[in-house]
Amino acid sequence: MSQSRNPYGQRPGGGITLPEYFRPTPGCTSNNFFPPNELLPKGEMRICFPGSTPWPPTMVQSGTCIVLELGNGTPFPRRLFFDFGNGCVRNIIQLGILPPMVRDIFISHLHVDHYADLPYFMPFRAWSGGWRNGLRIFGPSGDRPETGTQYMVDKMHEMMTWHLENFDHCPIGAGYDTEVVEFDYKDEGGVVLEEPGLKVTHWARSHVKSGASAYRVDWEEAGLSFVWTGDGRPDESTIEFAKGCDIFVTEGQADLPQLLNYKYGTPKEVLEFTLDTYHTPYYAAGYLMNEIQPRAGVICHYTEESSGEAIAEIRAHWDGLFLFGGPDTKVINVTKDRIWERMALRPEMPAMQPPDPRTIPFPDGEMPDYIQIPKPRLPREEQQDAFLRERELDPALYMPEDVLRPLTQHYDEETFRFDLHALIAARDHTD
Repeated sequence: MSQSRNPYGQRPGGGITLPEYFRPTPGCTSNNFFPPNELLPKGEMRICFPGSTPWPPTMVQSGTCIVLELGNGTPFPRRLFFDFGNGCVRNIIQLGILPPMVRDIFISHLHVDHYADLPYFMPFRAWSGGWRNGLRIFGPSGDRPETGTQYMVDKMHEMMTWHLENFDHCPIGAGYDTEVVEFDYKDEGGVVLEEPGLKVTHWARSHVKSGASAYRVDWEEAGLSFVWTGDGRPDESTIEFAKGCDIFVTEGQADLPQLLNYKYGTPKEVLEFTLDTYHTPYYAAGYLMNEIQPRAGVICHYTEESSGEAIAEIRAHWDGLFLFGGPDTKVINVTKDRIWERMALRPEMPAMQPPDPRTIPFPDGEMPDYIQIPKPRLPREEQQDAFLRERELDPALYMPEDVLRPLTQHYDEETFRFDLHALIAARDHTD
């Protein structure tokens, strides 16, 4: 008879693979995450998963997206977004993150399930108060210019020509000014972003086509680190660059071609070919975790229905703390001595709260007396045939007389200049 063992020693009632540090962090005020009312303490990391699957999307799993929040003790933690897959915007907003707060997005590779919500989000972010600046998108080059991140963003703007010109009638300001930081995918361990106390490095992954990358975030100020591998085959570089990180998030695919053939009818040979050239089997994910020795190994970009087999395959190599980065809106809090996972309770309606002007991070740190909304760049009179406006119905035909008001169809600087102190008084219900 084989002898059972507990990797963490004698811990009656503590589980077999749950270390002592798996317990609520100071930032966890509840066993569920209630956005947007939980302040992230200074020095604490929070990892949210607005999207967790490649295909097919379901009611509980959208295209891959990870939000890394670095606590500074204010309502505005430093946020980095990794991938931006289909359906993630809904969950980002339900996590209480206002659109202008989304800026730095790191794309691991240009499979559409890792960036599909960008064209949907970009113009609405600009319209929803993001007129001070546009998105900043980091991503790898390809084997030629047409397969790089810059080309994708350029063509995204081109694809949305009608939409962007139409929205130019609104106060968009600099909201469309998408900055692309495209790095050489072959630059192993290259630094793509560096700020005081924060560094993001990258390395190449084998994912059929050149131009797939992984990322490591070293939050040196807090002594914490995070890795997202993106998609790809298990490789030596990931072991080298992810070594000793706190949170290691990798994609994973169960080695279950026969089962998936039974379920979906896809030929087993096609499934094997896809797994063996594109992805990381769960056996390999467990092997990577054991070599890297993170405080927690996490699987994202997975299908929830195979979770039981996934755990078994991972445990072939890894007996440390293992968590799933999903289903959508899974939340993991991390400090130097604790890690805790829970789910965000998503509201039916957006969780966005009107921002208090006193908490808006103005560039110079001081709240001005007034804020001026930018002038539209292309009024409708300059982009629309006049006959379309001339045949609009007179509002008096459909508006009750006691609620009829003058139409606001032209930009006026005084109309779009707001007294912030008056807004605060209205918010606080004071005169």
